[in-house]
Amino acid sequence: MDFRREFQRAGKMGNAKSLSGQKMASRFLPEEQAEVDKLFDVLSSSEGGVATGTFSLEAMKSHVKEALPAAMVTRLYNGMQRVKPTDRTLGSCRSVSREQFTAFLSQLLRGSCEEKGLMVMNMISAAEGPTKTRDVQKFTEDLVASVAHVLTHRSELRGWTCRKSEVPPDSMQAMVAQLLSEMKFQDGYKFQGPQCLDQVCDQAMIEEWVFHVPHVGVFLSVVVHRGLCLLGSSFDLSTLVPECLADQGGRFESILDVLSVIYLSSHLAPEHRQRWRLLFSTQLHGQSFSQLCSHITSQGPSLLVLEDRDGYVFGGFASCSWEVKPQFQGDNRCFLFSIAPRMATHLHTGYNNHFMYLNYGQQTMPNGLGMGGQHHYFGLWVAADFGKGHSKAKPACTTYNSPQLSAQEDFLFDKMEVWGLGNLLEEYEGKNKKSVLDSNPEARSLLEISGRARHSEGLREVPRDED
Repeated sequence: MDFRREFQRAGKMGNAKSLSGQKMASRFLPEEQAEVDKLFDVLSSSEGGVATGTFSLEAMKSHVKEALPAAMVTRLYNGMQRVKPTDRTLGSCRSVSREQFTAFLSQLLRGSCEEKGLMVMNMISAAEGPTKTRDVQKFTEDLVASVAHVLTHRSELRGWTCRKSEVPPDSMQAMVAQLLSEMKFQDGYKFQGPQCLDQVCDQAMIEEWVFHVPHVGVFLSVVVHRGLCLLGSSFDLSTLVPECLADQGGRFESILDVLSVIYLSSHLAPEHRQRWRLLFSTQLHGQSFSQLCSHITSQGPSLLVLEDRDGYVFGGFASCSWEVKPQFQGDNRCFLFSIAPRMATHLHTGYNNHFMYLNYGQQTMPNGLGMGGQHHYFGLWVAADFGKGHSKAKPACTTYNSPQLSAQEDFLFDKMEVWGLGNLLEEYEGKNKKSVLDSNPEARSLLEISGRARHSEGLREVPRDED
């Protein structure tokens, strides 16, 4: 993952340096430092426009306005205010100085993993007493809510809209749980839920968490860059949120919200994160398996997403172009995932190569779309009798080690989407020059059953020989 590599590379820089006194030179480039100084001057100006040398929480809230929730503005301010100044006379000051402001932002955005962890700890910690897991959980809830809020407020959802006016609370809680699931305690055990909330978290735990969960640092970058309107040009949002290309001339309300998209995108190769092309949607193309086949074949790598009638959202990543044939296809880059009620990905086990399957019109082989497992026992199955499927895993899918993804083993669904990832490559564009029969498996099957020849077969454009 690019996020993880970039974060780890930054985290290893300067780990051996002491944080004694937290004094450090700014890590910003000169032009960046000028932008930081300019924002500080705005915040520290009094009502009469005279710079005071420090600024208050009220001044920061007044500047940010509605771009960030008040709780996150307070956390940012507390993080700054808790940076120990080199001038001891300012130690008891409740305002934030230029040195504190610069040091906090520099360490949070450009610092080592140790420094980032310390700034995060400053934002998490309660005023008195030890920091507990419930404090980390509340911080994570505020962080996730702030990302969803600021992207919506700044109109930077990149085409993604929800069926509701804002990101659903269930999606936020799923993202929070996913981020916390990677937190390890001193005994080596990971966060398991409410029973862990009273455990004490020390500085080393937070540093490890920030290091192993890149989204924590990335989300904080979004909060600073978009919430404070600071150094925005240094953060490419397209690496976090792919562009939604629904080509409907209006708003397309996807099964996925922006947090779900961010989560799934982080598990894809960089070339698959920039833009997602809507290939199929029951909302637009109806409840038809033949329509599904005609829209997703020869389209390159894709994500398929379903929502069953119990509200569970899940699907799979197809690393290769879908093709209608009675054999398994794909490779070990494929994976299954769930989005609701929890976010999780399930990678290949190496047990078999039953990654992808798409078949239609056969009397002796199963007709439908499947991923993982085996015939009649797929990790994810969409039947040709559209609207029905199954997710069988007792105890787990052999191909992906995934549990049952749907609420019921045999499920019904009304909502399904398939997204093509990245730009359509020339190799797939050539395959898309096909006859009407190719794009309608149902018509092709009827023709084959009747024993009639496909006279259009010889009228196709001759493909160019590969060099």
